[in-house]
Amino acid sequence: MNCAQKYSEIKNNLPENITLLAVSKTKPESDIMKLYEIGCRDFGENKVQEMTQKYNVLPKDIRWHQIGHLQTNKIKYIIPFVHMIHSIDSIKLAQEVSKQAVSHGRIVNCLLQVKVANEDTKFGLSPEEIKQIVGEGTFDTLPGIQICGLMAMATNTDDTQEIRKEFTEVKKLFEEIKSKFGDNFTQISMGMSSDYPIAIECGSTIVRIGSTIFGERDYSSNK
Repeated sequence: MNCAQKYSEIKNNLPENITLLAVSKTKPESDIMKLYEIGCRDFGENKVQEMTQKYNVLPKDIRWHQIGHLQTNKIKYIIPFVHMIHSIDSIKLAQEVSKQAVSHGRIVNCLLQVKVANEDTKFGLSPEEIKQIVGEGTFDTLPGIQICGLMAMATNTDDTQEIRKEFTEVKKLFEEIKSKFGDNFTQISMGMSSDYPIAIECGSTIVRIGSTIFGERDYSSNK
């Protein structure tokens, strides 16, 4: 099957309330257009430069999601068009996103990245840090961002019990803090190619799927 057929197969088997985010990092514009032509509008990228390059040449009704670790000095390049930033992992980053968004007359949808995985290589705020920050009302002072929910990555393991435990922790945190954000706090972005069925069972509303749709990634271009 080609990528469009794979996307359709996954999409048709998802509950209606789940957003299928096609993770297109390292993939050519031609592959993105194959999905676009069958109705996909949500695409996820890790690298600011790659997202910006694709935005410049692809249809402007695509909803671009920044899902990778984001450096503060690169925020300005995506603020004019990014649909959602999934990787808010510090107050400093949130402040800069807000500042840049205000300067462009925008309010940018953002997710707080929760670190629940037992891996040092993964970014994010601990559940305790998020509860403290939310309790202090920090995000109430940032007019350029709308906190819409949480994002998380599970430990890279075959232990489904561990994955389920981590995703359940994210869902619990979501329920604990959602009253602080109001009606717009509705999204949980968790689950990738290897674990998205478990994520959906645990309450995910956005699944980020790349290799199952597009095949293995090609890093040879070093984008």
